Amino acid sequence: MTVLPITIWGEPVLHRRAAEVEEFDDGLRQLIADMFETNDMANGVGLAAPQIGVGKRIFVYKFENEDGAPPAGVVVNPVLTLSKVSGALPDPDEEVEGCLSFPGGQYPLKRAEWVRVQGFDGHGKPVDFEATGWFARIIQHEYDHLDGKLYVNRLIDRYARKAMKQAKKSGWGVPGLTWMPGVDPDPFGH
Repeated sequence: MTVLPITIWGEPVLHRRAAEVEEFDDGLRQLIADMFETNDMANGVGLAAPQIGVGKRIFVYKFENEDGAPPAGVVVNPVLTLSKVSGALPDPDEEVEGCLSFPGGQYPLKRAEWVRVQGFDGHGKPVDFEATGWFARIIQHEYDHLDGKLYVNRLIDRYARKAMKQAKKSGWGVPGLTWMPGVDPDPFGH
């Protein structure tokens, strides 16, 4: 397994829809293993393939949950069904997200409280589970990456302005920027 560099906001692969996976082969399974290794080294709860520069519809997660889903898993070509997202403002203490591809930033965002996830594992076998609460948030966050969105694209104006100031100050928004888990400082201080 290999730890791979994580792309930063502005890398084109992060901002376009990822392609469906068509081949469930050893190459795919090696990519998944590398994604798990990279996610672990980055202290992440999830990682989508575009975050390592691969425009494929794959994400991994690692999160102890009470929903009966495995505490770590992969979903290839996922389809999500969501509960309604509340129109209330996000709670700045309880609903804060961060992203490995927007390193160090953490902003409040309202998400659906329930999600059904359907897709495939690395061998092409069906995956189907439900997620609630924080686990549902993680799944939605990773799925967004597959549609070319980062959580900062969903922020309400007040937080979106702060996020864009952070991006500008950090020099992001251009191709070619990455950080290396296990080598570069952990942007979230784990």
